[in-house]
Amino acid sequence: MIRVVLADDEHLIRGALVALLGLEPDIEVVASTDNGTDAVRLAKEYAPDVCVLDLEMPPTDGIYTAEEILRTVATRVVIVTRHARPGVLRRALASRVSGFVPKSTPADQLANVIREVAAGRRYVDPDIAASALSGESCPLTSRELDVLRHSRHGASLQTIARELHLAPGTVRNYVSSAITKLDTTSRHEAATLAWEQGWI
Repeated sequence: MIRVVLADDEHLIRGALVALLGLEPDIEVVASTDNGTDAVRLAKEYAPDVCVLDLEMPPTDGIYTAEEILRTVATRVVIVTRHARPGVLRRALASRVSGFVPKSTPADQLANVIREVAAGRRYVDPDIAASALSGESCPLTSRELDVLRHSRHGASLQTIARELHLAPGTVRNYVSSAITKLDTTSRHEAATLAWEQGWI
């Protein structure tokens, strides 16, 4: 049996996937949740063969959750998404995600992707791959991205500095650099652009 942990904050979709994957003779959903924090905990608890994670999921996103899981659990990760922004696939592959599919994927096809990934192979939806190839490469450093990621959720510079263990002046420098590189007028505009490109 291929043991799966499933995380999606849309209850109807999560319930449907659990039910449909449960019909597959070789796949068992051992646990499911609606958030990334519990997904990490469940992955550690159950050590599944595959984790299926929604991309847009609190408290951060599916790729961050995948990174947290893969740091400590020997598993494979499939990301499912409703909106495949250009840079998201690059982030996912850099984070060692093994599968990347849209939410429009039929359940039987998702089951086949889970089998492929569990067997050690990778699967990327062709349309998502094509959009990723046409997207711009990210000009920002990892720290600039961290600052914009927090800015997108409305955190103050002081809060960002505390959460990233940086001096407030250093955070301001990262913000200024990101605004300049992206040719925007504010950190919120820069954060929105970075999100639209899939960089955060």
